[in-house]
Formats: sequence, structure tokens, C-alpha cells
Amino acid sequence: MIKRAVSLPPVLLWLVALSISLLPTNLSAGSQPKVLTKPDVHSAVHFDISAPLREMATQASFQPGEQEHAVLHPKLQQLMQAAAQGHKPLPDGALQTTTGPLVNASIGLNLMGVGNGFPGYSVPDAPPDVNLAVGDTQVLQWVNVSYAVFDKNTGAIIQGPILGNAFWSGFGGPCQSSNSGDIIAQWDKIAHRWVATQNVFSSPYMTCVAISTSRDATGSYYRFAFQQPGFPDYPKWGIWPDAYYQSQNNFGPSGALFIGAYACAYERAKMLVGDSTAKQICFQTGTFDDSLLPGDLDSAASLPPSGQAEAYLGSIDNGSTTSVYQYLFHVDFANPSNSTFTGEGGTMPISVAAFSLACGGNGACIPQPSPGEKLDSLGDRLMYRLAYRNFSGDHQTWLVSHSVTAGSSVGERWYEFRAPENSTTLSVYQQGTFAPDSNYRWMGSIAMDQNQNIILGYSVSSSSTFPSISYTGRAPTDPLGTMQSEASIQPGAGSQINTSSRWGDYTSMAIDEADDCTMWYTAEYYTATASFDWSTRLASLKFNGCGGPPKPDFSLTASPSSQTVVQGGSTSYTVTATPLNNFSGTVNLTVSGCPSNTTCTLNPMSLTLPPTGTSTLTVQTTNSTPTGTYSLTITGMSGTLTHSTNVTLVVTSAQPPDFSISASPSSRSINRGSSTTYATTVTSRNGFAGTVTLSVTGCPASSTCTLTPSSVTLPPSPANSTLTVSTTRRTPTGTRTLTITGMSGSLQHSTSVNLTVTAH
Repeated sequence: MIKRAVSLPPVLLWLVALSISLLPTNLSAGSQPKVLTKPDVHSAVHFDISAPLREMATQASFQPGEQEHAVLHPKLQQLMQAAAQGHKPLPDGALQTTTGPLVNASIGLNLMGVGNGFPGYSVPDAPPDVNLAVGDTQVLQWVNVSYAVFDKNTGAIIQGPILGNAFWSGFGGPCQSSNSGDIIAQWDKIAHRWVATQNVFSSPYMTCVAISTSRDATGSYYRFAFQQPGFPDYPKWGIWPDAYYQSQNNFGPSGALFIGAYACAYERAKMLVGDSTAKQICFQTGTFDDSLLPGDLDSAASLPPSGQAEAYLGSIDNGSTTSVYQYLFHVDFANPSNSTFTGEGGTMPISVAAFSLACGGNGACIPQPSPGEKLDSLGDRLMYRLAYRNFSGDHQTWLVSHSVTAGSSVGERWYEFRAPENSTTLSVYQQGTFAPDSNYRWMGSIAMDQNQNIILGYSVSSSSTFPSISYTGRAPTDPLGTMQSEASIQPGAGSQINTSSRWGDYTSMAIDEADDCTMWYTAEYYTATASFDWSTRLASLKFNGCGGPPKPDFSLTASPSSQTVVQGGSTSYTVTATPLNNFSGTVNLTVSGCPSNTTCTLNPMSLTLPPTGTSTLTVQTTNSTPTGTYSLTITGMSGTLTHSTNVTLVVTSAQPPDFSISASPSSRSINRGSSTTYATTVTSRNGFAGTVTLSVTGCPASSTCTLTPSSVTLPPSPANSTLTVSTTRRTPTGTRTLTITGMSGSLQHSTSVNLTVTAH
């Protein structure tokens, strides 16, 4: 989290302690789940389409710094009270006591990530909050407050290090001017698009979302800014077919008082095509609920059941040592009032084996070799991500981990929750606490491949072991609740000092959907004892034998990714089918998403591979084709194999861009000495985008006529301004015409209203 430390005044500390002390610590599992309705519904406050990132990004040029960033614990006073009362940790109910063979997952690439030692980079602050996403050909790693793009096959650096807010260069507003951190990089496996997000931690609070227009992380992005009602700490994201889901801890307008979790759904379908009207639908929970993780889809080959609500898990720091709490978000973008959030207040507990929060949930207890300081475990929350898979026809599974007290040290508690197909009632299928020796293990991230092999990555340290990066894992044939023996990704070579115990807030294990077997893990370490000088690694991991020999297949691409056409005109795209792994056969092509009054034709409609084949998609519009942005989906089928690719079609008006202006009501009558208002509306025509300057003439003597605001920017359209007319006792009586004029470059339009001033 890149944010300023927040100090609470004594009276607020007392109020927090009082409110938390009144919270239930173990709600009855038999009680009815609480359902929240009446969501907050907003559209983006700003939208645009960026230039290619490779052209506008600026290289990070930080000087080594000592900027410390305090962690915000939602239940700080509750956790402090428990520590003051001398509560002893409970024996762990899922501690693994057997030792398995060396983990049967090997390392492929092992790369230096952004941090100390990365070319052209100097560490400016701590902690790094390191995470990554894996696309078709690239890996995007993002740390506070910079990112880099790598070739996933060779490990070569494609671009970076780049300042994090370069995603919003030229966007304007706080998304561009701030670089607050708490970043998340995601890969939408269904659409094959990048999703890059970052919150703004100074008022006006924002969520900034950038959606790539292609599979290239260095290309252009659709950019959105959505409002947040309070300090939006610790945001986490999950990709789901019907929405992009998010949660953060809301610390209120002042950033000082925890209000509860704020869970949001973003209109994925519209964001993928750059529709500025995409909605944000959010629910505010109470203070029982915090640090929620939304489910994150790990395989597009088997989607969740249609219409299934998004599951969240969290709120493990409420005093119960035997529960993880579940929540369900049902979103309806067509009718937002139908959206619901279920489970508020801990009313959907899932029973788990007993545990105690690592370091008491709020302390720094992870040792390092001298002179290293003790490190914060962030033991009060589940660790990113909540990885989801659907094994269609059998079961659904959710994986997550967190740090717990394990004897005299700290270990990694992990869970595999399951639910039947078409059910959202989660229960524990297996769980375990991995603590094979006296070393401390924390800051984990976990995922599962297509064969149900699991890999868990984490940091490991002790008074004689520098903080290092390790991993373990299990095969589905291993005894339930057990992991194999750990292996090292990167041994540490130094301790962290004088950095306020801030090791990090999360790491990231991400699946490569290309083979659905390879996982990429990223975390931090030190190359030498220092302060504010962390390094990071990216490593690809794969269970031996996962997936078996590569199966014959084909890939489908289309270029260019976007075309613009005027109504009545035509354009074309080139569709390419490439054989993979000795594929031989016929690929039949179809296209969907063609706008009305338009023909979309593929020629030829089938391709015989090998060799690589190409087809031309021709789009012929008419004068009645609706203007707008469309996503065309080209699908190739060969037997049971199906692949799709998307291109964007932008239809513009045959008429030049313009705007119109109107005002209502058409007339007003007031007494001298009083005031009145008219609503002025400026509407875009034929794709007009720009700033319209407003003015008014005809104002009576001894009166003022003011337009607020005096200029509006489109889109979004329509835009509004208020004309306020204030008269005095000297204003002449009678009826006058007020003319409101809008100007933008050479364009000028006016509208008129009548004003009648009477003596009484």
C-alpha cells in the first residue's frame, strides 16, 4: 500500500474500540444470511482511449528514498485488546505433521523483477506489494509504484521499469497525478485482455481501471475512473464472466475510521468495448466485514455456471478461530436495483479447523538475522488470490491461504473449498497448515492447475535465515491436507532494516492459461542487508507431467485489432489460423456481434491446415448502421476444438461531429428582487467530443445571469449547466429573451428562453 500513515485521535480510537467490542465474535451458523439491497450505482466520472502504452510510458527515475507506508488494520483495537489480555494461541487444528517427498514441481524461468538490481531502477519506497499477470505471450509485473513487461517464453524485458501511473498518462485528474499503489494486474482469460487497476488514496478517492484494447500489454487501453466514498484501502480484484469484482476496506472520508468493506462490480461487457456508460455497482457493509477477496477465474475452458453469484471470502479477524466468512454478490446491470450482497455481518460462516492469527493479527513477529527488524505478517486477513476453478460436471473449487501461528513460529494455512455444480454453498474439502520446521512462513499465494495439482508460494525467514522465496505443492493423489516438501525459488542474502517492519501486503501466484499447467509466482527478497532496497523475482513453476504431451490444436488471431468506418463505408480484417502441435484439419469460421443494417462476411469461411491459413472479414455498413463501438467475435471450430478472437469496429456518422444545445423550461416569470434557474443541456451529435464554452446574452439591466459551469466537456453526453438569473428591485419589468450560446472551435449553436419580470 503506497499511502500515508493514518493516526487516529484519542476520541476516535475510543469509538473504534467501543464499536468493535460490540461486534459478535461467533455468529450462529443457523441464522439467516443478511442480504443487502439498494446498491450505490455510478458511471465512470471520466473515460478515454489511450495512446499505445509503449509510446506514452515514461521510464521510472526514482531516487533511493525512505518513504514508509503504514499498514491499516481494520480491527486494530480489537486485536490490541486481545493481545493486552494475554490470549494465548490455540493449538492449530490442521497442522501437517508428516513429511512428503520434494515437491514435484520444477522451475522454468527465474527472473529478476522490478526492484534493486533491475536495470534502470532505484527503489523509492516500501513495501512493494508485488503481483503479476500472465497473458498469451507476455507477463506483466507491477510493484509499488512501477511495472515491467516480460516475454513469457524467453524472459526478455519488453518494456520497463515504467511509472505505475503511466497507465493514465494524459488522462487527467487524480488517476494521472497520483501514484498511490495497492496495484493489481490481471489477465482476463475469457477476452484475452489486460486489466490494470490502481486506487487513489487522496480525496477525491477513485478507482482507476485500464482495459487493454488488444493482447499486447504495451498497446492502447480503455481507461475509466470511478468514484469511491472513502479511503479505499487494500483493494482486491476477481475476474468473472459477468463483471470485474472488487473489494476494499473503506476508512471513510477522513481516512481515519474503518467503516466496513466496500464491494463493487464493474460492467465488464461494456468496459471491454470502451463504452463510457459502463456501471459501477457497490455495496457498503458494516464493520464486521473486512479484507474480502472476490473469486478469480483461473480457466476460461470451464466457466462457472451461468448466472452464478460471485463468492467472496474474508473477515477472519473477528475473534472466531474456527470460521472463514463467505459472501455472495449478485449483480444485475440491466436493473441495478435487483443487485444484492448476501452474508453481511458474518452471517455466512464456513467452519474450518482452529487457528490463531499470525503475530496476533497486527504485530511484527517474523524474525530475520541481525540486525534485521521483525516483520509484519499481515496475519489478520486472507492472502490474494481467491483462485477459482470449475471442474464441470463434478465440482467447483476455491483456493486461498493465510498466515497462522504454528507452535513457536508462523506457518501457511491453506484451504480448498468446494461446492457442487450449480451451488454456492462452500465447505472445506481439505485444509492444512504447512510449517515443517521452526522457520516462519508467511505472505503466501496459491493456485491449482488443470490436473488439480496445487502450488503454494510464500516468504520464509528466521533468526538465522534471510527472508527468502520458497514454494511447496501437492498432487491430487497425496493424502488430503498435506503438502510435499518445499523447494527454493530465491534464497535471501540480506535482512531488511529501518523500514517500519513493512515487508509487504501480498504476493501473487497466477496460472498461464496457454497450457493451464504453468504457474508464475512473484515475491520480494533482499540481496544485501539494507533499508528500502528490496528486490523481486518472477518464477514459472510446473508440476511434472501436467497436461501430458501437447495435443494438436490451432490458434486464431485477427488484425488489426480495431478499425473505424463511416456509415455507408466498408472495412476489413485479416483472420489467421495457425496449426499447433502437428494439427491437421479444417477450421470453420463464423462471426458474431455484427451491428444491425450491416453485413459481415468471411472469405473463405473455412481453412485447411497446415499450412497457416488466412481469411478476410469484410464489414459493409449502410447509412442506417447505428454509430457506436462494437466487439466482433470471430470463432474457429474444428471438431471439439473451438477458439475465438475479438476485434473492435467503430462506426462513425457520415455527418460531421457536432453538438446541440437546449434549455428548459422555455419561460419563467419572477418578481423583481428574486431569482430563478433554467437547465441547459449540451448533447453530442455524430460522435462529437470536445469542450463547449457557454455564454448568455439578453440579461435585463440591474440583473446577473450566470452559467454554472461555464463550459462542459463531452463525452459523456449529455452534459448539463445551470443558468441562474438574479434580479434586483431596479430590474425593469417586462418580458425578455435570453439567448444561451455554446461554442467549440468553429461550431456554434444557441437556444433561447423567455424571462418575465413583474413588479409584485
